[in-house]
Amino acid sequence: MAQDVYIIDDNDELKKIISDLFKDEKDYKIKLKKVTTDNIDDALKNIPSLITINEDGIEENIIEVCKRIRQNEDNSITPIIVVSSNRNKEHKIEVLKECVEHYIKSPIDKDYLYYTIKNIIRLLDINRRVSPLTGLPGNVQIQAEMKKRLLNKEEFVMLYFDLDNFKAYNDVYGFLKGDEVIKFTAKTIMNNIDKYSTSGNTFVGHIGGDDFVGIVAIEDDYEKICQNIIAEFDKGVIKFFNKEDLEKGYLEVPNRKCIIEEFPLISLSIGVVVAHKDRFINALEISEVGAQVKHLAKTTIGSAYAIDRRKNEEIQCSAIQDRP
Repeated sequence: MAQDVYIIDDNDELKKIISDLFKDEKDYKIKLKKVTTDNIDDALKNIPSLITINEDGIEENIIEVCKRIRQNEDNSITPIIVVSSNRNKEHKIEVLKECVEHYIKSPIDKDYLYYTIKNIIRLLDINRRVSPLTGLPGNVQIQAEMKKRLLNKEEFVMLYFDLDNFKAYNDVYGFLKGDEVIKFTAKTIMNNIDKYSTSGNTFVGHIGGDDFVGIVAIEDDYEKICQNIIAEFDKGVIKFFNKEDLEKGYLEVPNRKCIIEEFPLISLSIGVVVAHKDRFINALEISEVGAQVKHLAKTTIGSAYAIDRRKNEEIQCSAIQDRP
């Protein structure tokens, strides 16, 4: 996927330099577009991947230009490189205070500029693997974390989280409210794993949608962690429902035949897999067992967790009391 690199400059010099630097690059594809200071606001609507500003090539104050970019909601985190012949340290600091990632002095060291842009693009590629909604690591990092622990012969515990009746909630309240529930769930999981893990050897990832994973050390009280996550979730999730639905205790959703169906309020199911040493060969095996034990938790009405302690040939299912 090509990255859009916008160059704010009233002449063509910087664009030509960057174009020449990347003309033979195969691994990092970029699309360059020069933008004059008169068209900055229009350009920001396209949400470029990277913005490079030639301070020497614009009439407008560089600080004001950077502020305009950062104050634009869609570009508040867009990386910015400023190229300038101004070597005054105070000026450089003032520019960097506007959340500018790099300040490159001119005359330009072309190698330095090339690797600065290349490394930013590499980070952008990595960040695509992170959930933009929760900021949590995605599938690539989740698999890498599991693989690392397996290769190191660690004993650890996988926690698989899934929201029940979340689709019905989205149908009634809309996707924006649904996103708020997802963020609340992520925060609840992270807070409790951090708080109740004594080992500190933890990891939380966002598989996608309403599915999350957590990893804790086997010496952690993972059952207590599950209990506290569910207790906090059930107490907090009620704020995402209106009074009428809370009083009814269910959601009314018309199906494709326009027949009203009733769905319980959102609850949280957790499947717990204890990965004893040498029990699993790869992450796929753990995930398969995780899907089974999470399904078992879902058979319980309301929020619940199920634990696979296959070493003892035992799977336990535990439900938390109804939400207040």
